[in-house]
Amino acid sequence: MLTEEQILNMSEKDYMNEAQLAFFKFRLKKLEYDLLKNIVKTTEYLRETILVPDPVDRATIEEENTLELRARDRERKLLTKIQQSIISIDKKEYGWCKDTGEPIGIPRLLAKPTATLSLEAQKRYELKKKLYND
Repeated sequence: MLTEEQILNMSEKDYMNEAQLAFFKFRLKKLEYDLLKNIVKTTEYLRETILVPDPVDRATIEEENTLELRARDRERKLLTKIQQSIISIDKKEYGWCKDTGEPIGIPRLLAKPTATLSLEAQKRYELKKKLYND
């Protein structure tokens, strides 16, 4: 398995070769595994219902549960993106901007392995979203 340093040192003509795809698939599979493990922990934690007679303590527990569920909801959305990225690796479409067709870039994929847009396309998308959705 390649290291981040080895991938960063590869030439542009090696972009998204089999070794790089295998590296990112392994990284995404590990993220997927970690998220699924967190889901199991949360489910077990929420099943441990604690009956507390004090209303303040009960409110605190409910607030903690709400925060935990919000975090898991974000992770659920990330899990979907991870699974979509793994599918794009299998189709040999991973690493290419879905908007422009240009390379997303190794540094960006190392920072955010679920990225589907190049940095420039992402900036344009966010600007349009800010202009038209606010």
